[in-house]
Amino acid sequence: MSSLVDVPGIRLGHHSRGDTGVTVIAAPDGAVGAVDVRGGGPGTRETDLLEAHNTVERVHAIALCGGSAFGLAAADGVMQELEREGIGFPVFGPGQPGPIVPIVPAAVIFDLAVGDPANRPGAADGVAATRAALHSGGAATCGSIGAGCGATAGRLRGGFGQALAEVGEWKIGAGVVANPVGEVIDPESGRFYGDATLPGVDPEKFSGLPGKMAQLNTTIGVIATDAPLSKAQAKRVAIAAHDGIARAVRPSHLPMDGDTLFVMATGDGSGVEVAELARLCAAAAELVTASIVKAVRAAEPGLGLSSYRELSA
Repeated sequence: MSSLVDVPGIRLGHHSRGDTGVTVIAAPDGAVGAVDVRGGGPGTRETDLLEAHNTVERVHAIALCGGSAFGLAAADGVMQELEREGIGFPVFGPGQPGPIVPIVPAAVIFDLAVGDPANRPGAADGVAATRAALHSGGAATCGSIGAGCGATAGRLRGGFGQALAEVGEWKIGAGVVANPVGEVIDPESGRFYGDATLPGVDPEKFSGLPGKMAQLNTTIGVIATDAPLSKAQAKRVAIAAHDGIARAVRPSHLPMDGDTLFVMATGDGSGVEVAELARLCAAAAELVTASIVKAVRAAEPGLGLSSYRELSA
C-alpha cells in the first residue's frame, strides 16, 4: 500500500490508547507549512504562524490528536521528543549554539462521546507517536489507529486513511482522520459518496443506525509533497484539498465540524509553475477523498460502533 512515507522527507507514526490516540506526521529536515480551516468548531494549535504573511516558513511535525481540546496537550510531547532528537528551529541561526524550537502545529478531533471521555491523549502519547514516526520505518496502516481510534463517520466508525499519487516529477500524499458529522454513505444507495464503485451496504440496515447530527465532530489531516511549494502555494493546496472532504462527506464543513487540513512541502520552497500548482491542487482533493474512504473501509468493529466491514459483509 502506498503511504505518506513514500513522500521524501516525511515520516509517519501512530500511538493508540484504546478509544483515542495520536498520529504524528514528521519532517525532520523541515517542511514548508500551511493550513486551511473550514469547519465551524476547530480545535487547533500554532495555526496562525502558518499564514503566508507570518515569519516562520517551515514546520517539523504536525500532530493529529484525539481527545478534543484536551488532546492538544499531546503536541507538547511531540515538541519534547523532537527537541531530544535535535530537530527544530535554531533560534540564533543555523549552526549557532543555542536553543532549538520544534514547530509543531496540531489539530484535534472530538471523540469524547466514544468510550471513556476521561481517556484522552497527553504529552506521553505525543512522545510515543513521535518516536514511532522517527524510528519505526514508516506506517502504511489505515483504520482504527492513532488519532483515528475513536473516530466516527456519520453513523459508522471512522478512522485514519491515507493515499498517494505522483504529479509529474513530484509525489503527493494525504493522511486524514475521518471523523465527520455528515455521512460518508449515501443512505439511498448504500454506497460511498467518495467512491460509488465500491461494494455498498444495505440501505435499510444503514438507515436504521442511530444518527449523530447533534454531536461535535471533525475531519483533520495532512497533505504532504516533495514539490518545492512556496508558503503561499502550500496554502492554495490546503484550500483546494477541502474539496476532497466535500466530495466524500455530506453535508461537510458544518458548524459542529472542525475541518482542518495542513500542507507540508519538503522541497526548497522556491515555488512551482502555475500549471503544476493546479495539478497538485487537483490531486490533493482526490487524495483526501480517497483517504476518507480508506479510513472508513478499514475501520474495525468495536466501541459500540457499527462499521462498514460489518454492514458490507
